[in-house]
Amino acid sequence: MEDFGRAVADFVRDHQAWAAPVVLLLAFGESLAFISLLIPAWGALVAIGALIGATGISFWPVWLAGGIGAALGDWVSYWFGYRYKDRVAQMWPLSRYPELLPRGEAFVRDWGVPSIFIGRFFGPLRASVPLAAGIFEMPYMMFQIANFVSALVWSAVLLLFGDIIGRIMEWLWRAV
Repeated sequence: MEDFGRAVADFVRDHQAWAAPVVLLLAFGESLAFISLLIPAWGALVAIGALIGATGISFWPVWLAGGIGAALGDWVSYWFGYRYKDRVAQMWPLSRYPELLPRGEAFVRDWGVPSIFIGRFFGPLRASVPLAAGIFEMPYMMFQIANFVSALVWSAVLLLFGDIIGRIMEWLWRAV
């Protein structure tokens, strides 16, 4: 996975005009119930964040693209859970990770709407919480509000974390 993140960051460094579309696709995949289990993209998003200060890529369009991509991924996951309910657990790749959906279900039942915001920041929960919210028919508008707000915050956190790491690395490089 490290090679994937490095390859994506190298592509964005060489083709800066593609930064926002690449981040949108990565955030979408990272938030989509089935895809996120196979290709965790958060490392690539942090690496792209590190490029923001180093290359002059504008933060705002990349941040917005990341937020929109993440929200769309959760929206599709919610819809999928709402549409297919209990059959979701038998579908691949979730059938290979039987513990994810019950954890997401318990989290959604215990925390309600805040589970969407909290779950966004915790690995496997990121993909299973929106799916569980759809399965258990969390009110649509409440889900979408939490979805879009948390997606924008999540995108900013990852990109700014990468930017800070990039600036520290640049400073250390100059100091040596």
